[in-house]
Amino acid sequence: SFAYFTIKDRLPQILTRVIDTLHRHKNEFFEEHGEKGVEAEKRAISFLSKLRNELQTDKPVTPLEDELPDAALWNHYLDYQRNLSNGNGEPSWFQSPWLYVECYMYRRIHAALAQNPPIDNFDVFKEGKAQNFFESQEAVIALCTYFQELLKNIKDLDEKQLQEELFRLLQVSLWGNKCDLSFSAGEGRSQKSSPLQSLENMIPYILVNDMEKLWSLLVNTKKRNTEKSNVRVDIILDNAGFELVSDLVLADFLLSSKLADEVHFHGKSIPWYVSDTTKHDFNWTVKQLQSANHMWMSRCGINWEGNLKKGVWVYHDHMFWTLPHDFSSMAEVAPDLYVDLQKSNLLLFKGDLNYRKLTGDRKWEYTVPFYQALNKFHPAPLCSLRTLKSDTQVGLKPGQGEQIQASEPEWMVSGKYGVVQFDAAP
Repeated sequence: SFAYFTIKDRLPQILTRVIDTLHRHKNEFFEEHGEKGVEAEKRAISFLSKLRNELQTDKPVTPLEDELPDAALWNHYLDYQRNLSNGNGEPSWFQSPWLYVECYMYRRIHAALAQNPPIDNFDVFKEGKAQNFFESQEAVIALCTYFQELLKNIKDLDEKQLQEELFRLLQVSLWGNKCDLSFSAGEGRSQKSSPLQSLENMIPYILVNDMEKLWSLLVNTKKRNTEKSNVRVDIILDNAGFELVSDLVLADFLLSSKLADEVHFHGKSIPWYVSDTTKHDFNWTVKQLQSANHMWMSRCGINWEGNLKKGVWVYHDHMFWTLPHDFSSMAEVAPDLYVDLQKSNLLLFKGDLNYRKLTGDRKWEYTVPFYQALNKFHPAPLCSLRTLKSDTQVGLKPGQGEQIQASEPEWMVSGKYGVVQFDAAP
């Protein structure tokens, strides 16, 4: 399975890159912290080399030994995995659910640094995220330019035109996952043209397209809501870089079109899955746009900084997003977060990892309804914007999955297909 390939090949490669990143920053650690910095770097590398060895030799998963606030929850979850194995030995790297050991690896990478001050705040993935952003400059400029032009006459758009613009920006946000190939379906790495030009050709690759349902939810909520209560949309973020910019443009559109009054963003509280957005990435991206020497990019950045200051945009991070649990256990494990999400009129979950956690990362039949796979997770109406990069997919029409499988065996992991999959909470 793709899970086996991930644990066998991809995860050791990621660990090797992390170790290499620390090596390369050795001088910087010395300049900033003297010998203490170098000692900390050595300890972190030794911790990570040991971790890589445990993974590659299928050792049992060990309890976390750090004092970080979430350690007890992780160790409790390990006990839960032990109970699942019904005495068939300890959970190990190749004998455990993929989602669990993959999350566990990133948590251990975090521990390697967090336990080694003074380099405990170093984000080993930061460079890669920044590089992704700079490599996508042309696409970012095209998107910001398009959006600023749209804002000039947004007040004059009728309902049909507003709907078309929403659908367009939802698709940009959906395919934002492919930002390294920037919507060009793999032709060349740089985005020569506007990311909006190839959307029409991508429509057939959206396997479940619930954009109409999203639109009617937003429009009806707007009509129902009196002056007193705000329409709130929450975006549970995925990658930094171009994808984050596409999410911010979508969020700005929701406010500017009056489809929403406030947007809440949810990022990761620690570096996660290489390119996931942290608070630092979020603020850094807004600053980069603000100070860009391109008029429409900087206009976007200035407006977004304003949205944050006014409180119509709010950034949150909660440690639940970097726990191994499915979202169906959120109400129990993180009741405060669940209660907060219940205040939302619409939750937009970005990307593949969020989809895996929404559906419990199980090998479902393709036709199982989305709401069934959510396993009672219904804080508010929700929608997943996801390009497929793992072996889990629900809510397809009978025969749809099998038909694609026949011609494209890799369809579930290639990132070529996407879903805009909606569930109206009861």
